[in-house]
Parts: sequence; C-alpha cells; structure tokens
Amino acid sequence: QVQLQACGGGLVQAGGSLKISCSASGTIFSIDISGWYRQAPGKQRELVASITRSGASMTVGSVKGRFTISRDNAKGTAYLQMNNLKPEDTAVYYCNGDPNCLDSDYIDSCSWGQGTQVTVSS
Repeated sequence: QVQLQACGGGLVQAGGSLKISCSASGTIFSIDISGWYRQAPGKQRELVASITRSGASMTVGSVKGRFTISRDNAKGTAYLQMNNLKPEDTAVYYCNGDPNCLDSDYIDSCSWGQGTQVTVSS
C-alpha cells in the first residue's frame, strides 16, 4: 500500500487559487502514476486528477480547465494547482501513488495518508 503526505491547503475565497503538494517522506518519488483525490463532508472520496512519471495527465470534468496536476520526480513531489476555486471544491484533498485508487470501486481499499483541507468560501 502506498501512502503519501499532502499539504498546502487553506482557506480561500471563491475565484481564488491555491497550490497543494504531495510527497513521499524520506523517499524518492518514483511512482508510475500519482493521483489527487478529495473527499467532501458526507461524500465519497473521488479522483480529481492524475499524472504519470512521464508527465501524461488528466483531470476530471468537474475541475477541467481549473486544476492542473504536475510532478517533480527529482524532488519526489506532486502538485495540484487549483484556480478559479468554487465552494463545491471544499474538501480534504489526498494524494496516492497506488494505481488501484484510480478505480472508484477500489478507492475504499486504498491506504490513505494525511490529507490537506481546502476550504472555499462564497
């Protein structure tokens, strides 16, 4: 099981921007594919964006054009740049390097590290 640490969240107003990061403490970030996930209060955890080691990325429709995922393999860090934030983006954001987590049917079987809270006020 892969557990990564997410940090950099905070409180922002709607329309604002925030960049959060994800790292594997004390290790080289050589995971084939990294994913950002979020869980809003009372909601299921969901995939937001993913990126491979080679840089191929994707974002889900709800954040398309607003969020950008990136990674720095040398630093072992992945990032999620969030622009034009909306109140519905409010959630705890997690990262994970287990490709199984990309399947919503198996998200609950993944091992999750500490997430970071992103709160968007209206």
